Amino acid sequence: MKKQSEIDRPRLRWRARRGLLENDLIITKFLDRFEDQLTDADVHALTQLFEMGDNELLDVLLARTQLEGEYDTPELRRLVAQMREL
Repeated sequence: MKKQSEIDRPRLRWRARRGLLENDLIITKFLDRFEDQLTDADVHALTQLFEMGDNELLDVLLARTQLEGEYDTPELRRLVAQMREL
């Protein structure tokens, strides 16, 4: 039986496709650079991050707002920081 991360990993790029071009550009650039380095925990965190609404996600990626609630985890803070640096 496959682990959830083994199922989620190939779907990352598909799940990363967003309704806002700005999100697509930021996330695609991040995946182009770091996808082969992502741990299972990173894949899980990104899968969770991609559940955010497009406008909410863009505000986080552009540092207009910070991660809150269930999204405010060490893994997501680290990954979002990496995306903001690109």
